[in-house]
Amino acid sequence: MFDWFLTLTPVMQAFVATLFTWFMTALGASVVIFFKTINRKLLDGMLGAAAGVMIAASFWSLLSPAIEMTENNGGTPWVPATVGFLSGGAFLWLVDKILPHLHSGFPMADAEGIKTSWQRSTLLCLAITLHNIPEGLAVGVAFGALAADLPSASLAGAIALAIGIGIQNFPEGSAVSVPLRREGMSRAKSFWYGQLSGMVEPVAGVLGAFAVVWMEPLLPYALSFAAGAMIYVVVEEVIPESQLARNTDLATVGAMCGFAIMMTLDVALG
Repeated sequence: MFDWFLTLTPVMQAFVATLFTWFMTALGASVVIFFKTINRKLLDGMLGAAAGVMIAASFWSLLSPAIEMTENNGGTPWVPATVGFLSGGAFLWLVDKILPHLHSGFPMADAEGIKTSWQRSTLLCLAITLHNIPEGLAVGVAFGALAADLPSASLAGAIALAIGIGIQNFPEGSAVSVPLRREGMSRAKSFWYGQLSGMVEPVAGVLGAFAVVWMEPLLPYALSFAAGAMIYVVVEEVIPESQLARNTDLATVGAMCGFAIMMTLDVALG
């Protein structure tokens, strides 16, 4: 059934995989068509699970392969992992300071980045867009690594990463569209803004795949860069948002379950 996918180049596989992750964001955003609100405890549990998925993916699908690749090439394992990881976090920190955005559940006064007169809906969408850049990059880099034909880079592992990212994109879409609907925006517009935030993933995915295909020696750094960017997003945005309503135990259990699901997917399929 999926033989056609196996015949694609790594770059095209990355494109198809990130289309799937965007679709999951859109699917989450479509909740607004049927519901004007979403149970806060349910949302916090899903956001916690999203955090767990991203943390597990950062190690099992990105950092661990980067370390193994460096060892196989006779390099110092911790150098690309550390440099790439910190560079990814620094990049997201810089974008976070420049790009205007607003995290869900926060008042307009807490908008981050360069001050603008943009509407709340635009700022909320940009916050999730910022979140999705490292996710798309991670999937793209994982598929791009297949072109290097290295033992630690497997198609099954890249697919597991795409599935994991897709799973955690569902609550992200809901986290944008439902608050907008609650504030009076129409169902169509709320859905549009919710799914729009995921459109950056195919772009980031293709760019990431192209980069590692053409610059193979940088692959361990690229994998670690994506991991650092994802961890920055988890700590700076996802975990605080999941505990904003003080459903801390529920969010923590969700994070544990999300981590376990992603770890199982990666180990079982990879």
